[in-house]
Amino acid sequence: MSAYAGVLERYKPFLKIPAHTRTVTLLEGNTPLIPVPQLAEELGGGFELYIKFEGMNPTGSFKDRGMTVAISEAYGGGAKSVICASTGNTAASAAAYAARAGMRSIVIIPAGKVATGKLAGAVAYGAEVIQIDGSFDDALNLVVAISEKYPIALVNSLNPYRLEGQKTAAFEIVDSLGESPDWLALPVGNAGNISAYWMGFTELHARENMALPQILGVQAAGAAPLVLGHPVEHPETVATAIRIGKPARGEQALTAAEESHGRIIAVSDDEILAMQKRLAANGIWVEPASAAGVAGLAHELREGKINLKGKKVAAVCTGHGMKDPDIITREMKKPTILPAEMNALEDFLAREGK
Repeated sequence: MSAYAGVLERYKPFLKIPAHTRTVTLLEGNTPLIPVPQLAEELGGGFELYIKFEGMNPTGSFKDRGMTVAISEAYGGGAKSVICASTGNTAASAAAYAARAGMRSIVIIPAGKVATGKLAGAVAYGAEVIQIDGSFDDALNLVVAISEKYPIALVNSLNPYRLEGQKTAAFEIVDSLGESPDWLALPVGNAGNISAYWMGFTELHARENMALPQILGVQAAGAAPLVLGHPVEHPETVATAIRIGKPARGEQALTAAEESHGRIIAVSDDEILAMQKRLAANGIWVEPASAAGVAGLAHELREGKINLKGKKVAAVCTGHGMKDPDIITREMKKPTILPAEMNALEDFLAREGK
């Protein structure tokens, strides 16, 4: 097999997909599992911590894993157009893979708070972007209805082939570690990803008797329907990728947490942004929502609700920091301005080094 295979080629024997599927790939997957021993020490030490950095996928987020399969199935099935509701990452991914296949892509986004970097990606890849005066959940209801009425392929995570692609990340973690982690921590928005990871690990367990990890799913406090036990009509969080009040796969997410003997918790925006900075200090720049999983680990450790001594922990960071740079650029200090002279630079370095 080529070293440059995408997830369909690498894991096709383990994917439940129709025979008509025609591969549409951008060589997604094979993202790094990065050890972060310094961060583990900062969180109390005594355990191994790894970051599965999904921001290294072609469009900068984990969505590419599922989108390659969903678009490949739709393309092979004769669809000419695809549609999705999105807070940003799904839009960019759907648009890129549709462009690759020569298909029309239509994206419905909610009013306000869609990160510029994500929207720019969808536009660059040629999507037709429509903004509605409503929430993500309103947008999802619309695309489901339109896909049932017209021959347009729905590529949100309600599409089962999305999860088939996304479960390959669980396979990759095991490929890298040689075993399952003891704990898996990840953000939870529309809940497709947590459902897909659990699908992947349970399949490995059934096929190879691989141990199952405990799962810690993490929502933002302002958009935590699975923690509260009811939909959130007006979700609010700086973590725009998980600003969803009624997850499409909420029941599956709760099942994954329960069956894994894990749980789903909520953390504040301040905790998410603090962890985004701590990850960047370890060389990993992620969008705010991506920091939620590790922020949840930190929260549980601080509260004494989890014991990780001697454990291997994998935390999924779902999107690159370039996807949502506004929070950084708004707060950053202006660059120091110096004359283009050696003396000025030497004086600055000496002064700042004290």
